Amino acid sequence: MLPNIEIENRITALCPDMQIGLIRASVTNSETPDSLWNEISTVCDEIKSRYQLLDINKRPAIAATRSLYKAFGKDPNRYRVASEALCRRAVKGLGLYRINTLVDLINLVSLISGYPISGLDADKLAGNSLKMGIGQHDEQFNGIGRGRLNIEGIPIYRDDLGGVATPTSDEERSKIDISTTTVQININAFAPDMPLKDTIDMSVSLLQQYCMAKNIEINIYHT
Repeated sequence: MLPNIEIENRITALCPDMQIGLIRASVTNSETPDSLWNEISTVCDEIKSRYQLLDINKRPAIAATRSLYKAFGKDPNRYRVASEALCRRAVKGLGLYRINTLVDLINLVSLISGYPISGLDADKLAGNSLKMGIGQHDEQFNGIGRGRLNIEGIPIYRDDLGGVATPTSDEERSKIDISTTTVQININAFAPDMPLKDTIDMSVSLLQQYCMAKNIEINIYHT
């Protein structure tokens, strides 16, 4: 069942057109197949040919997220928006890290759309709702592969036990791994970029193609 999402007024006041695309599905995860990795490599090459490094943060979805960080006193150059970090790697010719099918297809959608996307193992979430607020001083958050992350001033999703995702990094507790069988994808559209419905449709198509997705639930939350 899709969770209810509540967003703090401090965020909606700064991003009045914000939307969240939410997808939940039963899936079979795997090691990333070459066919998906080739798609990712092709998109990385396209981004490298299209953008200069200094142009990436002008993509509307990235720019809006960076502005939100700045509004709450966070330096977006130190705490990169995840979609920006992916695009920067592509422009530098570094490629992406090959992790697993679910994570890599979410990264592919993020590269194409510009949206920071949270990919969560839904079975690891506590409760039936998520609240998006602003990270607090000394709030505990272990970013995936990053250790303790200072999330003060960063938008954060919290379940009943605490933080699970930010536009910079998801939390170790809720991360997708090879054994994940129920995925939840939060597409964070702090400002319009690629049409959100198209982004959702692309995500669902990739989930069906590569992860045998079924029991698919979709919703778009408006502020």
